Amino acid sequence: MRQMMASAMAALLAAALAAGSDAPGVNGDEALARLLAGNQRYVAGKPSQDHRDPARRTEVAKGQHPIAVIVSCSDSRVPPEIVFDQGLGDLFVVRVAGNVVGDDELGSIEYAVEHLGPRLVLVLGHERCGAVDATVKGGEAPGHVAALVKAIRPACESVKAQAGDPVDNCVRANAARVAAQLKASEPIVAGLVKKGLTIVAGRYDLDTGVVELLK
Repeated sequence: MRQMMASAMAALLAAALAAGSDAPGVNGDEALARLLAGNQRYVAGKPSQDHRDPARRTEVAKGQHPIAVIVSCSDSRVPPEIVFDQGLGDLFVVRVAGNVVGDDELGSIEYAVEHLGPRLVLVLGHERCGAVDATVKGGEAPGHVAALVKAIRPACESVKAQAGDPVDNCVRANAARVAAQLKASEPIVAGLVKKGLTIVAGRYDLDTGVVELLK
């Protein structure tokens, strides 16, 4: 299965290389400003409805030029396109429980930032994350959930002595840790960071809908 996925990714990369990238020149700061403005509209209950009509569908069918890569949890309550009030073709989204990054997720991110043009990667954790909660509770996780717990555990250990809600502390630490992991990922992502790729971490509040940037 992994060999098949690797072959498929290689084919995608080859196609992208052949086509080249003519993505609009939206830098990381501009992209982040758009996302935060969209989040404000979402929180206020005033979505723009931009980029969601048949004309946009026809436009992006010819090629994609997302303004940002979002690495987020698979949680059904945290859909990035809605949270940031974006439409078709605006975001390249990688979703996995606990917003962790393994080889498959990293390959998807590398493909996006190298060939589709986005200059921003946002790692988005969220309040009351189930995968983080399972990690904090400890014990033996069933099945392949154990792989998620293993990936999240270092972040939880790093804030174990910190005051406050242990789950929320780990949510924040985990998002920041994944962002740092991406910044140091050689050769593709780290190389693009040196050329201006912006990588940040954030936390989504389930109750208010607000996305907070993490330092």
